Amino acid sequence: MEPRSVRRIVVFVTITVFSLALLAVLTGFGGGGTLTVAMAVSVTRGSEKGTVASSHRKLLTSDNGNERVEPNRIWGEKCSKSDIVINQGPTAPLPSGIPTYTVEIMNMCVSGCDISKIHLRCGWFSSARLINPKLFKRLRYNDCLVNDGRPLINGATISFQYANTFLYPLSVSSVVCV
Repeated sequence: MEPRSVRRIVVFVTITVFSLALLAVLTGFGGGGTLTVAMAVSVTRGSEKGTVASSHRKLLTSDNGNERVEPNRIWGEKCSKSDIVINQGPTAPLPSGIPTYTVEIMNMCVSGCDISKIHLRCGWFSSARLINPKLFKRLRYNDCLVNDGRPLINGATISFQYANTFLYPLSVSSVVCV
C-alpha cells in the first residue's frame, strides 16, 4: 500500500472513532449507568439453540435488565415551551392598506402530549382585524392566551390573521403539560 492511502485510512478511522465517541457523549451513552443498550442476539451451535433476547432492535432497559425504560427528555419533562412552534408572515393587506399577518401556533410535542394554558409574550398586541378571542386574546401587557387556555392536541395548529402596521414578535412564555 502506498503511504498516501495508509494515511487516508488512518485519518478516516480517526475521524470515525472521534465522531462515534462524540455521538455517545451527546446521547448519554458515555456513562452514568442508568440506562444500558440491549441488543438481541440469537445463538445457534449445532442442534443447540438459545435466544438471549427476543427482539432484533436496540431497546433501552433499566439496570436490572427486566423492564423497558422510556427515554427521558433532557430536562425530564413530558413537554416544554419549545414544543410550541410559532410561525408568522405577511399576507395581503386590508383594503385600507393596513398590512396583515398570518400566525400559526403548532403543538410539535414529540412525546405525543397535549399542551394547555399556552401563554405568549406579545407586548401591546392589537389588531385592526377582529380575532376570535377563543383562539387568541391579550390578557394584559405581554401576556396573550392561546385557544382560551384549552389543550392544543398533539400535532394540531391554530391559525389566525391580524392587521397592524408592524409585525408583533410572539414567543412562548409558559405552558401546562396535559
